[in-house]
Amino acid sequence: MTSATATKYDVFLSFRGLDTRRTFISFLYQELARRNIRTFKDDKDLENGQRISPELKRAIEESRFAVVVFSENYAASPWCLEELVKIMDFENKGSITVMPIFYGDTCRM
Repeated sequence: MTSATATKYDVFLSFRGLDTRRTFISFLYQELARRNIRTFKDDKDLENGQRISPELKRAIEESRFAVVVFSENYAASPWCLEELVKIMDFENKGSITVMPIFYGDTCRM
């Protein structure tokens, strides 16, 4: 288990950039930063077929909490799903706490 003192980030944000990057995620990230909460937000949009990087996997491992923002197109992204699997692996080991947020029209998910 990762100890609280060994973590680099308080929060890892998992989200579908297309749906939320310029709206909800931008606001959430700013508010967390304003409260001095160390937050990892990936600013890269991967092309179809690309895999998540070792750096991204390390950022998940080095975080105390994962905020997973389930938006309309989250599950349509292989990258988001791969990221979610990694997050859940760490949650099952007890090294990260997951907090889901359902954003937008979740009835169609």
